[in-house]
Amino acid sequence: MTIIRGPHQKKLGSQEGRSIDHTQSLADPTPWLAAQVEQGRGLAEAARDLGRLEATIAALSPEEAVGARERLAVIEVEAMLRAQGLMLAQGEIGREMMEAGTRADPEAVRLARWAIRRLDGQGALADLPAFLGLHRRAGADDPPVPGLDLRPRGDDFDAAAAEFLQAADRFAALHPLARGPAILALWRMAGLSPPGHVVEPAIWSARHMAIGAEGVRFVPMGRHGRRVWTGYGPPADRLAAHLAALSAGAQEGRALIMRIRDWSARARSATAPIKGDNAARVIAVLAARPLVSAMEVEARAGVSRPTAERMLKRLTDLGLIREVTGHRRFRLWTVAV
Repeated sequence: MTIIRGPHQKKLGSQEGRSIDHTQSLADPTPWLAAQVEQGRGLAEAARDLGRLEATIAALSPEEAVGARERLAVIEVEAMLRAQGLMLAQGEIGREMMEAGTRADPEAVRLARWAIRRLDGQGALADLPAFLGLHRRAGADDPPVPGLDLRPRGDDFDAAAAEFLQAADRFAALHPLARGPAILALWRMAGLSPPGHVVEPAIWSARHMAIGAEGVRFVPMGRHGRRVWTGYGPPADRLAAHLAALSAGAQEGRALIMRIRDWSARARSATAPIKGDNAARVIAVLAARPLVSAMEVEARAGVSRPTAERMLKRLTDLGLIREVTGHRRFRLWTVAV
């Protein structure tokens, strides 16, 4: 099998597997299938942990489930950006999601915005130009476009994308959760992203592994993904590290959701002396959103602005939530777990 390389891509041996022998094995499903057999226990544990995460999300209310997926997405994007050498805190990502504006690195913010949307399901996996946001297809004679001139362009991109998708189809015999590291290797061999880019292939892989899953649109690895997104070594080593990261990420994601659930119960108990149901409404909004503003609490909880601001101050004084911006205007709060 041949994988097309863009004109700017380095030889694969310097990026994938650190040797020509590893490079050849990465494009062949056979050693991956053998590795899957060897890693049967790890695969079973990863599937179990992801299933528990899905069941936990499924037990939430629709609003809480949306909030849980958003929290997982923010964690995932922060970790992916770090793996690519871009530092953007979760609070800054959350501000961007709420269109609150940020002074962070514009490139990191742009990529975070794209990543959050893709983890939410935007962009069909089979339509790589749409997935990557390449709305204007550059021709071979067009001037270079910043950020795109390191990819194959025009017909070269179409050919590389088609061959990548065909190559990925050849790995259909692998369990979906075991395809992740193979997909990352194939993506880089095809040169679909500029050298050194981690976020784009990592998100495609996370979405691809979640096809057919219930409750999640992507398979989360969180901070553990940084060990595998830039993978090296033969298939057996990559798959072992990948499954371990997948299990750890699913476990931590579920633990976070459980902490939010426990926080809700603790917050309702702490605010029980407050008359009426305004406190419970505000707590429900906070539990369902990674970050909230007073305006959002007003709209989602169905309370007045003064009531929203008063409740946010009360919960802050109780140590149940914290303000994350330090600003006087457009302040944002999150639960303290």
